[in-house]
Amino acid sequence: MTFPRSAHDITLGLVYFARMLDKIRLLKRGELPADYLEMIAQGFDGRICRFLYVDYEAVRQREAEDGTDEEILEWCFAHGRRPTEEEILVWNKYAVKFGWRDEDTGATGRLKGFMERSGFGHRDDIVTFFDYYDLDEGRRP
Repeated sequence: MTFPRSAHDITLGLVYFARMLDKIRLLKRGELPADYLEMIAQGFDGRICRFLYVDYEAVRQREAEDGTDEEILEWCFAHGRRPTEEEILVWNKYAVKFGWRDEDTGATGRLKGFMERSGFGHRDDIVTFFDYYDLDEGRRP
């Protein structure tokens, strides 16, 4: 099974963008794991697109034209917005900690549900979605 890159991977300063592009590429080749299909354009894919003020489908169309991750992100900056260094810092800190002490948003409960379904319910060292993705996909969190 082929998995996308880690959510921790950075493109032009932003975490997660490379993972979204990998998911788009895997989907295009018919290699995206089936359980990922329900979250297409949602979750962090949707969050980073909203952060950049671009439509997910427009990013998919741009990726179909090929180009590096950096070129596609530059396209997003040109067709949406280019966040400041401080906004990128805030996005990155928010994203890498999502799920940790997020009971008020329900994220912590959703993370625990994913952990249980994946057989990791006993793990108390995984407290963020990014770490869960790495663990679930066979990478060291």
